[in-house]
Amino acid sequence: MTKTNKKIAVLDFGGQYAHLIAASIRNLGAYCEIVAPHHLDHKKAKQEYAGLIYSGGPNSVYDKNAPVADPQLTQINIPLLAICYGQQLIIQQMGGEIKPAKNPEYGPASLIIQENNGIFSGEKLGVAKQVWMSHGDIIESIPPQFKLSAKTKDCPYAALSHREANIFALQFHPEVRETECGMRILANFIRICGLTNTWKLSDFLENEKMKIKEQLANKKVFFLLSGGVDSTVAFALIANCLEADNLIGLHIDTGFMRHRESETVKTALQSIKKTGKKEKTHPQIKIVDASEQFYTALQGIHDPEEKRHIIGRLFVEVQQATIKSLGLNAEEWFLGQGTIYPDTIESGSSKHSKRIKTHHNRVEEIEILLKKGRVIEPISSLYKDEVRKLGRLLKLPEDLLERHPFPGPGLAVRCLCSSNSADQKSPYLKKIAKEKNFPLDFYPHSERLTASVLPLKSVGVQGDKRSYKHCLALFLKENVSFNWQWLLELAREIPNQNKEINRVVIHLGASNCIKFERKCGEYLSHERIALLRQADHILMQFLVKNKLYDDIWQFPVISLPIAKENEKDKKTNALVLRPVSSNNAMTASVYCMKIDLLFRLHKKLLSLAQCNTVFYDLTTKPPGTIEWE
Repeated sequence: MTKTNKKIAVLDFGGQYAHLIAASIRNLGAYCEIVAPHHLDHKKAKQEYAGLIYSGGPNSVYDKNAPVADPQLTQINIPLLAICYGQQLIIQQMGGEIKPAKNPEYGPASLIIQENNGIFSGEKLGVAKQVWMSHGDIIESIPPQFKLSAKTKDCPYAALSHREANIFALQFHPEVRETECGMRILANFIRICGLTNTWKLSDFLENEKMKIKEQLANKKVFFLLSGGVDSTVAFALIANCLEADNLIGLHIDTGFMRHRESETVKTALQSIKKTGKKEKTHPQIKIVDASEQFYTALQGIHDPEEKRHIIGRLFVEVQQATIKSLGLNAEEWFLGQGTIYPDTIESGSSKHSKRIKTHHNRVEEIEILLKKGRVIEPISSLYKDEVRKLGRLLKLPEDLLERHPFPGPGLAVRCLCSSNSADQKSPYLKKIAKEKNFPLDFYPHSERLTASVLPLKSVGVQGDKRSYKHCLALFLKENVSFNWQWLLELAREIPNQNKEINRVVIHLGASNCIKFERKCGEYLSHERIALLRQADHILMQFLVKNKLYDDIWQFPVISLPIAKENEKDKKTNALVLRPVSSNNAMTASVYCMKIDLLFRLHKKLLSLAQCNTVFYDLTTKPPGTIEWE
């Protein structure tokens, strides 16, 4: 299926969604691979590919060292789909002009389609479609060969086409689930390339089995198991390729696990066996309690990147210590991980991509082992939805495959920390403090709300770059009803109009604007994690009881080190509910819970002795990441 001219190349300009594009193309039935732009010229492209896709990227095309592609790729009449940065690069190379946008767009936008042929074949003219934007630059002028295909309120050239050259250029991202017509656009592009129904996931499975057997000939694997979907599927795949004595699964209890997590993991993983006619002995599963080691190493640490680096390093140290304690020869054993592509792309893995956050499986110690060829990651090119499909091909139980994703560092990255520094206010907070209220005048329903900037920062992703910015809290005034539509509209507009904000939350419960202060010296502690574990357990029970679990893709609960100003009891905690809809973790939209259920959940959480404030996160991805750290 990967023969000459039977595949599509995605030119990776460093965008967060480059591999999501490839995954989407594969899911739609055509083989696709990632190519560095400087590795592909027009001669090679014409010989090897039936179609080209330019990805987005974190740079501006007018930057001095911005990545480029061979300009002659636009002249060989191979179907070319250019997305976001890719669109701007094509337009610039062919004579158009790009400039910074007056109103950057992050998140949903309404697309008005102007033509219903080409990649928009099958779409109705003039009908508004939701699409996903993530850009800070915009096209000022277009070359004369291009025709307008679609536009939004803030983006006059949201889609362009040059039919004679077979070029289609989009400012929005068709590859993400939040773009309503996205899969139809990609399917139309595959059809234009002549590759409809030429590849399937079962091909990947068979090819990966062959690669594993070649890579691990006469070798053994010590596999790090979190118990989540990714590590479980990767472990099962390797178990299908190795003898039981050559595979050991290690689950490390970091102390940041969910309620009875380690017990659940052990029970689930012991059920794994080889698929096919020949039965196989179950692989060995080891569980190591290293919680005190993790807590000790993280004492006094508040920076989110430093927390992730320490946790990742400790995973390797515990793994190596376990190998030694079992009397095994370390040189005979590879490290196995359930890494998937969002882990690598958010860690800044490609030449042009930016680091959003360092995943525990991409710290320096892991990178060294990777360079030595001592790590096996059989699903590192897949996304969560593909991983689940692969698990079904491996005949894993459905209840394992449909578990909510849980981060490798566990509750540690859901428990924000603060230093002992007496200076609690950033320059932006000091500026805001001089103003009576956060300005919401631009919003038509501003009289219903007040707002305040929370005295902490969280990680986000804006324009394919990491952001570490403030969160804005909204407060409904008395007797104002809870309305999802206009709250989400406001949550979208605020980060677009204020560069210091990347996340918006709503305070649950009508009240006047509440000012919060950061609590100094709040680090990872047994007490704070116990509260978060209890809140998470209450939440999961609530979701199952009310039949919501399958409707929500992931539902983190976040603990914030803040308290109401002048509050006597500084021991109380603020919690944030963060339910999202997604299928691949690269984008996410806000899950809008029914109001009566939401406030029943709110009441349950407020019954916890250490909790007196609950927020609901209204932020899509982008501009916020799913986890806050």
